[in-house]
Amino acid sequence: MFSRRQKHIFLKFFSLFSVVRGYNILVIILAQYLAAVYIFAHDMPVRQVISDLNLFMLVLASAATIAAGYIINNFYDSEKDLINRPHKSHLDRLVSQNTKLSFYFVLNFAAVIMASYVSFRAVMFFSVYIFGIWFYSHKLKKMPFVGNFTSAILTVIPFFAILIYYKNYEAVIFVHALFLFLIIFMRELTKDLENIKGDLVLNYQTIPVVYGEKVSKLILTVLTVLTLVPSYLVLFKYDIGHMYVFFYSCVVLLLVFVFLLWFSKTRIQYLILHNILKFIIVAGVFSILLIDVDLVLSRIL
Repeated sequence: MFSRRQKHIFLKFFSLFSVVRGYNILVIILAQYLAAVYIFAHDMPVRQVISDLNLFMLVLASAATIAAGYIINNFYDSEKDLINRPHKSHLDRLVSQNTKLSFYFVLNFAAVIMASYVSFRAVMFFSVYIFGIWFYSHKLKKMPFVGNFTSAILTVIPFFAILIYYKNYEAVIFVHALFLFLIIFMRELTKDLENIKGDLVLNYQTIPVVYGEKVSKLILTVLTVLTLVPSYLVLFKYDIGHMYVFFYSCVVLLLVFVFLLWFSKTRIQYLILHNILKFIIVAGVFSILLIDVDLVLSRIL
């Protein structure tokens, strides 16, 4: 049996894990390594990529920066989360704001130290990235369009750290990045619809608050149509191995998304739409393995 003190420590750890969204961090780490092996450095031996200490430091720096970003975002959104996510907010509040801020500075400092192992350019890259996340959480998040656009850009940026490291600027990579950017933009706008109650109370000037739900749905529909452009390009212009299964599935899921969108009115319905987009993003990470199935099988067998 656990003592009361052990239970308290466990709950605080779980609370901090919830604040930094540890599950998201793990997915991002996996995504960066899979992208490095199968996309950015596909001509290099797998063992050489995985054992690259510079890549390891870049991935850790990205993870630390993103975790710090979740903390500062949670700090500024604490009042809104009390309205939109009361149960999660109660869990998050088990760790004091001062402790969260201390972790925020420690994580950012650690990210810069790890980046310094790679190069001075990496230090500058992550310093700008850290500032960008803070500025977004402090100012830009409450602005319609700008907040959504900035959030999508900041989510994609860690992959550009790996891209710049390997200096692989093939067009297909940017097409994949465009698809990811559009899906993330859609997810952010769907989250705004989901959290419209808290945004209204605290005067967050999001797209649903300023322009209404109907306009937001129209924008989401347009964004869905735009995702068909990079989907078409990767399917018919580039060699993506068996990853075509993912993109064809995405087209079907996005059609379902749009159909459900126009009938959605409640927070639960918007949450379902949010989860559809989240599923596409997570499935996209694992579908990277489909680019070269023979390589995967050779590592398993």
